[in-house]
Amino acid sequence: MADAPRQDPASSISVRGLPDRGRVLCHGYIESVTYAPASQVAAFTAVVVDHDAPKTRGAKAGPGGTVTAGAQPAAETAAQPAAGPRRQRPAVPKDRLRVVWLGRRRIPGIDAGTELRLQGMVTVRDGLPTMFNPRYEIVSRQEEQ
Repeated sequence: MADAPRQDPASSISVRGLPDRGRVLCHGYIESVTYAPASQVAAFTAVVVDHDAPKTRGAKAGPGGTVTAGAQPAAETAAQPAAGPRRQRPAVPKDRLRVVWLGRRRIPGIDAGTELRLQGMVTVRDGLPTMFNPRYEIVSRQEEQ
């Protein structure tokens, strides 16, 4: 059995360029991390975004403190034609990637603002692109200069 060909780090894609499913090499910045309480199964979760992704530019906070940006008004979505007999998938937001490390409560160096290069399988979970237990590389700021 042959190893998969190594991908060039320069060929990594941004979070916005992710496919719905498949193996990818991508890069982005950690927006937030979530620590699981001791009473739950160990899982460390981070949300990765592009560096230039609009955080809340032109966005309004909705109920429950959720931020919505660029949502279409209901009148525009209702005016779109029906798909017919084909089943359509709901639109998946492409501006964020959820990364989950199962069996870990914390990963040293993974904090908000850290730049990462990730390699793994992307799938959609609860309406958000998700990568479980990816290979990762913390990209130092000195490396970029």
